[in-house]
Parts: sequence; C-alpha cells; structure tokens
Amino acid sequence: MTTIVVAMGEKNEIGFENQLLWGLPKDLKHFKDITSGHPVIMGRKTYESIGKPLPNRTNIVVSRRNDWFEEGILIVGSIKEAIKFAKKIDEEIFIIGGGKIYEQTMDLVDRLEITRVKADFTADTFFPEIDANVWKKVNEECHEKDEKNQYDFCFQTYEKI
Repeated sequence: MTTIVVAMGEKNEIGFENQLLWGLPKDLKHFKDITSGHPVIMGRKTYESIGKPLPNRTNIVVSRRNDWFEEGILIVGSIKEAIKFAKKIDEEIFIIGGGKIYEQTMDLVDRLEITRVKADFTADTFFPEIDANVWKKVNEECHEKDEKNQYDFCFQTYEKI
C-alpha cells in the first residue's frame, strides 16, 4: 500500500518558501503515528525543510543533484527508484512531499491521508486537485482549535475507487 500524507489548507495550500504554513501538534503526532516504522519518500527540498532524517523511518530522498549527500538517508534519482527501494523494505510506503513529488505520484498511490486545515493561507506550493472520479473519502475525523492547535482541522482518508 502506497500512501500520500499531506496537510493542506482549504485551497490545497501546502507550503510557502519551503516551510509549512501552520503549527499543529496533533497533526505532527498523527503523521508520526502513521509513518513510524515505514519508509518515507520525499523530495530534496522537503528533506532540507525538515533538516534531519525522521527517526524510526527509512528516509528516501529523491534528488536530481549528483553532488548532494546527507548522512542517514537514501538518495535516489527518481520516484520509480524510490518506490522500488521502499518496497524491498516494507509493503507500507508513505510519500510525504513536496508539491512536485505529490504531482508525480498521485497516479501511483492507493490512499491519501490528508490533514485539511480549515483556513486560507498565502502559499507558493499546492497539492494537486483530488478528482472525485478517482478518489473516495472513506473516513474523516475533525478537531477544533485549542490552546496548542491554532486552527480547526480534519484528518481525511481517501482511497482509489
């Protein structure tokens, strides 16, 4: 099972200047809970915005740069190569960003795990449109903002029809 994990605003906003748009500790915990113990695939810019390998996960970074190296991660040249390596490690694979990686993998994945943040944000990176003819929402769990989470948000699961 290959799954995209993404948090986005009401208009599919996911980032601005290589940074997340909000701080939601419940979302970070949810992300950690579902991805821990599994391979995660991300682009180089997403990896650089995180700043270090995510613990308890095989970090696979897709980069076209040949002169780039980081300790503790697997660097590959293509999505296809990343998925091939990930499947040797585990059947559960998670695609965690960024925008270009999401665009390239929408047709390759089985499930979307979305955190939909109930607000509009200034952004320069967006998630692709979710085609209702391809994807069906199978679960939703909503949370109201609180002292630690500054926005209302919903965890949504979509599966391919």
